[in-house]
Amino acid sequence: MSDANNNPSLPYSGVRVVEMTHMVMGPTCGMVLADLGAEVIKVEPIAGDSTRALRGSGAGFFSTFNRNKKSIAVDVKDPRGLEIVHKLLGGADIFSENFKSGTMDKLGLGYAALSKLNPRLIYVSHKGFLPGPYDHRTALDEVVQMMGGLAYMTGPEGRPLRAGTSVNDIMGGMFGAIGAMAALAQRERTGQGQEVQSALFENNVFLVAQHMMQFAVTGKAAAPMPNRLSAWAVYDVFSVKDGEQIFLAVVSDTQWALFCDAFGLHELKVDERIATNNQRVQARDWLLPRLRTHMEAFSAAEISRIFDRIGLPYAPITKPQDLFDDPHLLATGGLADVTLPPDASGAGQPVTTRTALLPLTLAGERLRLRAAPPALGQNTQALLSELGYTDEHVRQLTDAGVVRCQEWQAGDRISPSANELASA
Repeated sequence: MSDANNNPSLPYSGVRVVEMTHMVMGPTCGMVLADLGAEVIKVEPIAGDSTRALRGSGAGFFSTFNRNKKSIAVDVKDPRGLEIVHKLLGGADIFSENFKSGTMDKLGLGYAALSKLNPRLIYVSHKGFLPGPYDHRTALDEVVQMMGGLAYMTGPEGRPLRAGTSVNDIMGGMFGAIGAMAALAQRERTGQGQEVQSALFENNVFLVAQHMMQFAVTGKAAAPMPNRLSAWAVYDVFSVKDGEQIFLAVVSDTQWALFCDAFGLHELKVDERIATNNQRVQARDWLLPRLRTHMEAFSAAEISRIFDRIGLPYAPITKPQDLFDDPHLLATGGLADVTLPPDASGAGQPVTTRTALLPLTLAGERLRLRAAPPALGQNTQALLSELGYTDEHVRQLTDAGVVRCQEWQAGDRISPSANELASA
């Protein structure tokens, strides 16, 4: 299948994905498949994916999770728009959605209908919960973090705290992509597509499964991370010279000796009360204050150089915006230059920046950026032409508000937004 962004060296080149997604979870699934070479067509309402307009903590959603995709803007509640989507899906390999349960069925885009249209189609649904007693609930990343034990484990005792990023949304989308990959492999043997489901709550439970198993094995409940009894005596954030902070770890008896030698702590190195790691863990109440006071004389840069030299784990306390200039990411190709269109940047004009690529290599190469997040309706004209629509027909559909083309802007008619679809 022809695709201007196609790269035959990528594993999913030639695979067509149609997605009706918004926010983070569904778009992440499509982004992973797109980065791996699939042609991903994002079907948006005439008004666009509502995520394009988010500000505050959601301002980076669209521009992060919609690269390497095409955009077609269609009113799927109009029979002519639904026909367009059905035509796209007739030749697609994967359909991905993350709307409220029942929404796709109402639109004629549920699994039962689409599997008849295209028996080879793999249908990926991203939901709050897998089918069961909770599946009627509305879920968000924060909701499942609270009910799934992650917020309890992250915050101090009595102060549940959500993780600092959309961990369940992102991982839920990744598991959706993994499910789609598995279904593609199975289709090679059976010739049949199938439904794949991924869910926020179950993803969160998977994240805290190690703490569940800790209780099963030890009979003791896992304490929240700020209150936990660490497995290592030195495994914490230290405030050092000039008020800077740095994370330091000393996780073996050999490392303890190296640490003491490097920082002039000979009396602690030979103290038999703390000769082993387990002894040092039990002595944290008096040992850590002693170490904190000692380390205040050193700058974070000095400590970093020494830890680097002797091979001990450490980390500066970095803010997300600092990563744009991280020397390792820049040297290894972990960031790609990208120019965001105005409706993806929210700035009213194109914004040139860098974006983080998938954290893996294939044959020693990073999966590169092939296309910036698309402007709304950027590919409507080309995709409709591919489906057999003439230019005049496309113009008529545009004027009627059924589709939106970047080339031919429709009038002021606005179709239901993604949020309205979600509540349909």
